[in-house]
Amino acid sequence: MRSRVGPRRADRPVPTLLRGIYLPRSTDAAAFAMTTYGIPLLVLATTNSAALSGLAFALEWVPRLGAFAFAGALVDRHGTTAVLRYASAARALVVLAAALILPSQEKGLGATVTVMLLAASTGIVTECSYIAAETAGGAAGRETGARAHRVQSVLLGIDQVATLAGPALAGVLLQWTGAAGMLMVIAVFSLLTSVLAPRQCHRAKPARQPVLQGLLTGWSTLRSLPALGWMVTGLAVSNLAVGLLQAAAPVIIVKQLGHSTADVGFIWSVAAVASLVAVALCRRAIDRFGLWPVGALSASIAATACLAISFADTYGTFLALIAVLMAGEGGMTVVLRTLRSRLIPADTFGATLSLTILLLLLPFPLAGVLVATVPPTQLGHVITLCAAVQALGLFTAFARLRTTPGLRASFA
Repeated sequence: MRSRVGPRRADRPVPTLLRGIYLPRSTDAAAFAMTTYGIPLLVLATTNSAALSGLAFALEWVPRLGAFAFAGALVDRHGTTAVLRYASAARALVVLAAALILPSQEKGLGATVTVMLLAASTGIVTECSYIAAETAGGAAGRETGARAHRVQSVLLGIDQVATLAGPALAGVLLQWTGAAGMLMVIAVFSLLTSVLAPRQCHRAKPARQPVLQGLLTGWSTLRSLPALGWMVTGLAVSNLAVGLLQAAAPVIIVKQLGHSTADVGFIWSVAAVASLVAVALCRRAIDRFGLWPVGALSASIAATACLAISFADTYGTFLALIAVLMAGEGGMTVVLRTLRSRLIPADTFGATLSLTILLLLLPFPLAGVLVATVPPTQLGHVITLCAAVQALGLFTAFARLRTTPGLRASFA
């Protein structure tokens, strides 16, 4: 008698890219964007404190940096399906619990503790789900062979659309439905991600490398690539200014300019559109003019816009300058990604990539601490100082890139 088990397993349909990769990536990206931009807004609306809003921004990013180290190890050990499914379910439970608790509390100590714990816990599980989704997308790209670039372009588009819509949706929901409405929508996206988590039919078991050893390998490679090192340094300094603006935006827009939380989300949605357009233009410009001119122009645009933001006294001006700043940042990101793909050896690519991402994210919790400790009336001066440091850092980085030996081929 022929066994029924074998044919059933062999005939089991393989999930398509749409069902297996793109849909779960879309729902996870939506939850990621709404959490990142919505939680600090929620903290400000709940506590009415600029300092606590900045602290919440830091509490979101510090656990993410810590989770970044062990999330990759979790994925290696348990697979993308399990990590994405359980991390998304955990995020849904956390935000649902907050949605049930907050309406029953007055705006006092209990509500403050709830929203601050929400910021810290969502930071951890969101980073785990992001690493799992990114790993699943990379595996799907490798499996498609020559069509890998198409898969990656779709995934990048999904992330950009989520960054475009997520902040605006979070702001609108918070304004019109309150904290419970916004958190419920985040929970829905998280549960959908858990249900749609791509099935991992087979998983290679790579040799486990201690986290510290991986970081040391990445550091050694980065030191041997001065072009990449200077680019990462310049962008890390720039990210301090960008992170400061992200953390301070709720305070500036709501407290100082008298606009709503929906207007805060709208700013970052417009900025995402500007960044998306800049990325598309820079890809073509690099083909024609090379990496260095496009990168230097993008850096100049970003630094000039950031210096001007501290003098913005209207919502329209602030919105326009943020859009210009993020367009410049988008151009520099294209240059960074291109340099990474050209310069990092294949055998150390993962470790070096992880280290560069970690270095680029470190300024964000520092920016939250600055907003938490600086009086709101002094934020303009701090933004000006960070903008000056950004301009100096980018100028130094691109000046060194121009004169670094052996880089003519990389920047051609």
